Amino acid sequence: MAGAEGVIFNAVYADGSFGKVLLGKMLNRGGASGKIYSVQERKELVAKIFHNTEKSRTNRQKLEAMLLNKPHFPPVEADGIEYTQIAWPEALLEDEQGFCVGYLMPLINMEAAVSLDHLMQKAVRKKLGLSEKYAYRIFAAYNVASMVTSLHKCGHYIVDLKPSNVSVYKNNMLVAMVDCDGFSIKGEKNNRYPAEFVSEEYIYPEGMNLTCNEMGEEQDKFALAVIIFRLLNNGIHPYSGSPRKTDDEMLTIQNRIEQYHYAYGLWPDKYQAPHPYSLHEYFDKDTLEMFERAFTKSAKRPTAYEWQEHLWKLMHHLRQCKNNPNHVYFTTKGCGLCMTDDKFYHDMHNKKKQIMGPEKIRGIEVDNLSQEKVSQEKAIRHAFEQKMQKISYVAITFYLLFFGFLGKLLEPLKDVLKMMGIGTQTILATFTLVAINKIIHKYQKDAPILQNKSITDMLQVYALICMIIALVSTNEISYNLLELAP
Repeated sequence: MAGAEGVIFNAVYADGSFGKVLLGKMLNRGGASGKIYSVQERKELVAKIFHNTEKSRTNRQKLEAMLLNKPHFPPVEADGIEYTQIAWPEALLEDEQGFCVGYLMPLINMEAAVSLDHLMQKAVRKKLGLSEKYAYRIFAAYNVASMVTSLHKCGHYIVDLKPSNVSVYKNNMLVAMVDCDGFSIKGEKNNRYPAEFVSEEYIYPEGMNLTCNEMGEEQDKFALAVIIFRLLNNGIHPYSGSPRKTDDEMLTIQNRIEQYHYAYGLWPDKYQAPHPYSLHEYFDKDTLEMFERAFTKSAKRPTAYEWQEHLWKLMHHLRQCKNNPNHVYFTTKGCGLCMTDDKFYHDMHNKKKQIMGPEKIRGIEVDNLSQEKVSQEKAIRHAFEQKMQKISYVAITFYLLFFGFLGKLLEPLKDVLKMMGIGTQTILATFTLVAINKIIHKYQKDAPILQNKSITDMLQVYALICMIIALVSTNEISYNLLELAP
């Protein structure tokens, strides 16, 4: 339909009454279905006029069903201002020929609201001047769940439920929903007027081969869980993550949904690991279990009402962070927001340090790769190896002499060792062998002679034999054994 400014239409209300409305200026070009106009002498209402009347009969039937089956979601007053949360039809509009051309709906001040998308990322919140209070995002999640619950009670489904299609008021996080004529609407006698659109990254796995006509509550339950996960987890999608193998095919988010690659559940996902800055490990146990039900195969997804009840409980059991007034947390694990912030800043510091540091090839600074430098480094390394070789020979000689005369060295301590008992002596000998093994491994890189496994094995066997001989000699074991003979 062409511009409708100054045009008078007939308004048909839910109770069957009629009225005349005069349209004012165009406020918004709207979406794919129609334009938005002001209504003269009715500042609280606006009119949505469809682009054409080809679907007049279908539009009328759907709008009549919406008028007769309206969800209970009255306006909310806060700080003396009334906030309309859903632009549900108030009346259908007819032209003089009786064609349905659009409908009246409550005015929602979209200048006071922002898309739910804008709450997800810290940089966007900062740019738009939105609050950093984490509790606000939990409250926004609660309000979205409440809206979906109200619609489901009436048998209606949103279907194309995603953050960009949901707005919240900036001051209080109350929901602001428009374009309700695009929902899947329940009519009389179980008739249904289906939705026309659904968006990737929010389509439930079992619905991949379904049309919008066939989608209903399961689609809303899945999309709602995705939105709640993203609001609680700094915008991270529940099916995004870090692929475990670089040579694997890079799957889209919707591909990962289809294959149930949920990386934040009780069991690790084979395709991807969680996002490095995910908060999910700090979520409440019940929250994790609900997400597990929402995103894993063969589980019964939580309803919108279950999410509403759960989020209400979360909001009333939040713990205030002592380090940051904008942070709250759920469990005794502590503040996940602080933990992920610290990890992020630490990683950025290391990355900056790495970028600013000298360029290296195979661990060698580029500035040190000149022929002169390489020759000098080689000479120093050779001299060091020669020195370590000599030290190794001296150390091994001392080692062989020490264990060779171990029995003689222990002679003065013979009585003390006997009092300790053979068991204690054996334990000390075992600890000595473990210490020898650790010392060999510690200096193996610096001492070339220790890199020969045959030599290191021989040294350890030699020490073991010498200690056995020393124990036998010290404890006069052969004599004691003869005494025990019958």
